[in-house]
Amino acid sequence: MIDLKLDKFRAEYKCQMELYLKYIEKCEMEKDENPPVGIILCTEKGKEQIELMFLPEDRIKVLEYLTILPPKELFVEKLHKALQTAQIGLKRG
Repeated sequence: MIDLKLDKFRAEYKCQMELYLKYIEKCEMEKDENPPVGIILCTEKGKEQIELMFLPEDRIKVLEYLTILPPKELFVEKLHKALQTAQIGLKRG
């Protein structure tokens, strides 16, 4: 389940996601399926608030999305780091 919010994270978003996940478990899941996962996309995570709340890490994730694109150089730098990390992972695996 993905829930896109147009503002920063608020406590009630966690409650909404829990309700959505419970509905899916009760009404939509097949017996052999894994439990559903929820992703809440916000303009800001509100890290302090999230740390105080119990968010089961395997079930609910809160992620930020960008409302303004950063400079091209930052994208290039992050892509380069991601490629390096992937190459290291391939060498180990």
